Amino acid sequence: MLITDIYADPPAKIKVIGVGGAGGNAVNNMIMSNLSGVTFIAANTDVQALGVSQASIKIQLGEKLTKGLGAGAIPQVGCDAALESLDQIKAAIGDADLVFVTAGMGGGTGTGAAPVIAKAAKEMGALTVGVVTKPFSFEGKRRLNSAVNGIADFRQHVDSIITIPNDRLVQLAHKKATFAEMLRKADEVLYHAVKGISDVIIVPGLINLDFNDVKTVMSESGLAMMGSGLASGEGRGREAAMRAITSPLLEDVSIDGARGVLINLTSSSDVGMEEVAEASNVIQEAAHEDANIIFGTALDDEMGDAIRVTVIATGLSNSAFEAVSAKAASIQNTVVSPMNPNPTTRINPTHNQHNNAGYQQQNTYNQQQGYNRSPSPVETHLGAGYSYDPSRKQHFLGNLSEEERNQPSFLRNPVNKNSAVHTPGDISFSFDDDDTYGTPSFMRKQAN
Repeated sequence: MLITDIYADPPAKIKVIGVGGAGGNAVNNMIMSNLSGVTFIAANTDVQALGVSQASIKIQLGEKLTKGLGAGAIPQVGCDAALESLDQIKAAIGDADLVFVTAGMGGGTGTGAAPVIAKAAKEMGALTVGVVTKPFSFEGKRRLNSAVNGIADFRQHVDSIITIPNDRLVQLAHKKATFAEMLRKADEVLYHAVKGISDVIIVPGLINLDFNDVKTVMSESGLAMMGSGLASGEGRGREAAMRAITSPLLEDVSIDGARGVLINLTSSSDVGMEEVAEASNVIQEAAHEDANIIFGTALDDEMGDAIRVTVIATGLSNSAFEAVSAKAASIQNTVVSPMNPNPTTRINPTHNQHNNAGYQQQNTYNQQQGYNRSPSPVETHLGAGYSYDPSRKQHFLGNLSEEERNQPSFLRNPVNKNSAVHTPGDISFSFDDDDTYGTPSFMRKQAN
């Protein structure tokens, strides 16, 4: 009876809230990828987008304010819509222990509503983790500026925030990759970030962790970065770990500045303890000597011969955040500056015809949104660069040539044709030109 009592506590209640269009798409992808052990919530001003959501809980934000339309790319509209629906948001969060808030930054609903939702979750006692994307550079300066400011606001209301730069996905892709596939890959990266954390809590493994272990690393930790590596064959544990900590998605921010590191190793049950130790040692050598490192494993026999290592580095410094923001702004070859003082002229024409109905009483958005404000701290520090220490890279990459060291690790090794087929959560890129693999990988997977 005593043993039964020890294990009587239910697992941590985990909820994923997708905010806006991009957040809703990410949630749909997680559901289709069979992410288990979590409750999915979709929150949007756009009632049509909610209509195609597969989430079990749907919240129409700002029903009176936007009357079922989108936020017109105005973050303040998204913010006010979330405030109007705050009671519904809190009811959906309930007694959750861990809440992921995922959104695409740069638009209206995600940028404006996500901070409101995150603040509510945190005030209700949940460990709150933000997982957001930054827009592609071709989406324009204004959207990028809005994303930078939105992330700066969002991070004030979460325990940890993981940012995924969409432009990094483009850099990794083959030039013939379709736009649809890029959007799908962005959703997959968001999926993998959430799964890497939730699996540590839910999925049993050789080294079991619980919610309190995750909370220790991620509570009040600020900026976080996610890297993932997949490898098979000889030395797979070490190679997967290497690929995770040198992931192009890390935006040149090294984990040696992190205050906490969460490691999740996923493999089949035949993984050797030596392989687990090798993977852990690689990351421990790269991390700061005073970092709090939490290591866990998850068993999944569908992994076959492969090992996946996911690393979440938390507690990165403000200078790292500013450097990342500066790098995003430099893509546009411009310094982030206050937005156009008349943003309402930039609203999508499809919303203009409904302007009087949905936004009739919102004449002060220009002042509220702060277009004539002073530059934010992020903007005033855009000149500060971030220097990645190449000696750490040399320490791990050994005697490779300069050309090989500059090449992403997953590209240095030949890729088996069979591994080109996309699997849920896989962020390794393989774009084939032959007829057999001419169809985008995510479409091949769905057809199976």
